Amino acid sequence: MKNTFGNSISVTLFGESHGEEIGATLDGIAPGIKIDYDFIEKKLAERRPKDSLSTSRREPDKFRIISGAYNGYTTGTPLTILIKNENVKSSDYDTLRDTPRPSHADFSAECKYHGFQDTRGGGHFSGRITAPLVAVGAILLSALNNKGIKIGTHISSLHGISDREFGNYEADIELLSGKDFPALSEKSEEIMKNEILTARNMGDSVGGVLESAIIGVPQGVGEVWFDSVESVISHILFSVGGIKGVEFGRGFEIANLFGSEANDELRTDGKTVYTTTNNNGGIVGGITNGMPIIVRSAVKPTPSIYKNQKTVKLSTMENTEIKIEGRHDPAIIHRVKSVVDATLAIAVADMLALRYGTDYLKG
Repeated sequence: MKNTFGNSISVTLFGESHGEEIGATLDGIAPGIKIDYDFIEKKLAERRPKDSLSTSRREPDKFRIISGAYNGYTTGTPLTILIKNENVKSSDYDTLRDTPRPSHADFSAECKYHGFQDTRGGGHFSGRITAPLVAVGAILLSALNNKGIKIGTHISSLHGISDREFGNYEADIELLSGKDFPALSEKSEEIMKNEILTARNMGDSVGGVLESAIIGVPQGVGEVWFDSVESVISHILFSVGGIKGVEFGRGFEIANLFGSEANDELRTDGKTVYTTTNNNGGIVGGITNGMPIIVRSAVKPTPSIYKNQKTVKLSTMENTEIKIEGRHDPAIIHRVKSVVDATLAIAVADMLALRYGTDYLKG
């Protein structure tokens, strides 16, 4: 199950960047969930490269649901989505088998697959494979929305440039759902975009930190040890190429506080229990406490840059240099946002199905 995530609800990814088609299979989902085709297209559009901030490879991402759906609803059997690859330039990658790109999976793939891997466009390692992940994630996002569970992600920081923090979670999540560039502050958005363009003009790239909020998850979801909410969410987030760090609540910053500063004190309004702060990010003991789940993901700079870099010519075991050609993103963080939303939806849906049964998402 190397390409499958999930226990009750699972997702399997398949395909290569320059193969004929890429896809995903969603298994364990309840029957009777309405499939919002327009919403799937909207989420794919969020991920799709745009203008000079992204790669010039433009794919229409026309998707087909070939199983598990009938008359606009899930049937409960495995649902498979296929997306055709149309805009490929495989010649850009002819040399990669012998001269692996720094910080790409070229060399580690060679170590594991012994030269049989598809190197075109990064093959199965490519960010292109996140398109079907976003598509199946959109189905679960829609189902979660109908249960009052909402997920939103913004660029908390980009190359040292900070966005404002979440305020009114519901309003901010709604704001982010309609934006191509996921920043809460218009001023921060403008500065971040200029920083990406500066990196592009230098032949370089930048990364940053995404911050996600999940609201509406019931209290008592998750397990104590190996399937804690943090464990499950971290597992799927670290499956996304380019994510090198994950933290919850105050994260590493909490280590610098006194216990009196870090503890989330409990209060009640007579109907429910809540905490006055949310330093633990909505999760204590691996289990949700009803507060917003806050998770941040560190996204590394795009490794494909237009500069000379040191590498090795594997056929002769000689040191050499490489200058990467082709079509690349000066930053992927604004596109990864939609992937993070999708992965969070998959993780939350799986945990809810384990807690309440798969029919929970039916509404």
